[in-house]
Amino acid sequence: MASLCILLHPVRAAVLKLAARGRGLCVLGRRVHTSGSRREAVVISGTELAKQIHAEVRRDVEAWVALGNTRPQLSVVLVGNDHGSHSYVKNKAKAAASVGITSETILRPDSISQEELMELIEKLNRDPKVTGLLVQLPLPDHIDERSVCNAVAPEKDVDGFHVVNVGRLCLDQQAILPATPAGVWEIIRRTGIETFGKNVVVVGRSKNVGMPIAILLHTDGHHERPGGDATVTIAHRHTPKEQLVAHTRLADIVIVGAGIPKLITADMIKDGTAVIDVGINRVRDPVTGKTKLVGDTDFEELKKKASYITPVPGGVGPMTVAMLMRNTLIAAKKSVTY
Repeated sequence: MASLCILLHPVRAAVLKLAARGRGLCVLGRRVHTSGSRREAVVISGTELAKQIHAEVRRDVEAWVALGNTRPQLSVVLVGNDHGSHSYVKNKAKAAASVGITSETILRPDSISQEELMELIEKLNRDPKVTGLLVQLPLPDHIDERSVCNAVAPEKDVDGFHVVNVGRLCLDQQAILPATPAGVWEIIRRTGIETFGKNVVVVGRSKNVGMPIAILLHTDGHHERPGGDATVTIAHRHTPKEQLVAHTRLADIVIVGAGIPKLITADMIKDGTAVIDVGINRVRDPVTGKTKLVGDTDFEELKKKASYITPVPGGVGPMTVAMLMRNTLIAAKKSVTY
């Protein structure tokens, strides 16, 4: 059987075109059979899509600097010794360097007081060289995260967590979007997954991920910040399993970020559902005994039934970092108006 490899931009038209020819399709290194009784899902490579966005941001950063503007600078405040947080910040610094954004990581011990942290944030808010600022979450228990997020100047808030940016998101106005929801939205947009009039289930209601994703998908596509015009249902930890199953079986798109491995299984979706997995879980591999990353879905079984699916790792994660780089450039452009 003949096969062809393509990138996912725009993948939807290419899949349909190749399906009509009755050929096999290898999307980003994975075979999708377009003949026979059932084809496997298109496995969306967030890594490849992120490379596209990095290239776009790199081009725009250099164009911005060429106009005589200051090169964007991202400052990250990292509190404590959480291994995951240090790994995430390292990836952000590496991505910043690759797109021409300068960055700095400011380390503070987990014994830092709320007052000391707020003073540091205020100092960075006043520093004209700092065009983008984020405080890596989670923070120690004695520090109030909401107060910290609101202390970051909204025009420098590249995480999109400040109440002003959250409010503008809710009102369908232009705003700096939280990076993970923005990454999910960009995956859907670039892959060509239809949202207009579709049923979407978002599993997880966190204020930084689930809630913004639901807002982006259900809002009006003709507003200042266009949305997806979908009908969105939000499920959470108090949603009975039988109700969750009832909702997901009706869904055209399922987006899951609950932090529960294999929460969404193949019997919970209909044929052709698009599945976006935002979950990140560390589990022990029963064969090797080593720790590995998995999402919230039964990936191997779901890809036999879904139309599109994101892997973990290599799906939403790289897109989150890419959208953070885009946010940093947006913040730099905002800085000339403040």
